[in-house]
Amino acid sequence: MKEERNENTDGEMLPARLMAADAEDLYGRAMKMMWSVVNYKDMQMTYSCALREIKTKFDVLNTEFNIKYKRNPISSISTRLKSTESTVRKLISKNLSVSVENIEANIFDIAGIRVICSYIDDIYEIAEALLKQDDITLIRRKDYIQNPKPNGYRSLNLIVSIPVFFAEGKKEVNVEVQIRTIAMDFWASLEHQLKYKRQTHDQAEVVARLKNCADIIARTDAEMLDLRRKIEQSHDAPTEEDELIERLKKIDVRMD
Repeated sequence: MKEERNENTDGEMLPARLMAADAEDLYGRAMKMMWSVVNYKDMQMTYSCALREIKTKFDVLNTEFNIKYKRNPISSISTRLKSTESTVRKLISKNLSVSVENIEANIFDIAGIRVICSYIDDIYEIAEALLKQDDITLIRRKDYIQNPKPNGYRSLNLIVSIPVFFAEGKKEVNVEVQIRTIAMDFWASLEHQLKYKRQTHDQAEVVARLKNCADIIARTDAEMLDLRRKIEQSHDAPTEEDELIERLKKIDVRMD
């Protein structure tokens, strides 16, 4: 009995069993690729949920400070998921293959939250309040406020682990937390934009001037904090009745 043969792209004849094996291999690879895509999407969902959890924690802290201490230490909160392109580039830079397992084990800033405060002391108060919560685990802490980067970058950066509860169980998820003042964020945003501009002949001058701007902003932050403290100290210590009246004023403050 003759074996059925088919012609390949070069005009040569291939046995039918080889073509069937090739088709099966192609199908297997396609299935594996599609499962990788599905698992990657599930991973993104997990990190997105972790961001919701930790943002809620900061919102609660801000509400508490507003009601109890008559001011909001947090000016704004923003969240982001690392882009697929950036994630792949980071894996490649670490000489790692692209997989969900490698992403979760080696990249700690897939989920990021940025908390903007008015004053430097607010940064440390908010960070301390977050880290005291028993479901938050500190993985790494880098204080670029006390020890700025050479380019002038300042921020308190934390990597924390937070539990996220799903229908099938709990999962610990890493989140990068950046806490900085309005002035620090203003500088970092502009520096980030300029960093990706085309190189210029006076690049060294640009870098030096950016560093100088960062130093000026740092001095301004320190001066504003000192001014706030002087104003607070100039007022007489509130009596118990004063405290009660101020708290009563907050009775109808919106909680959202």
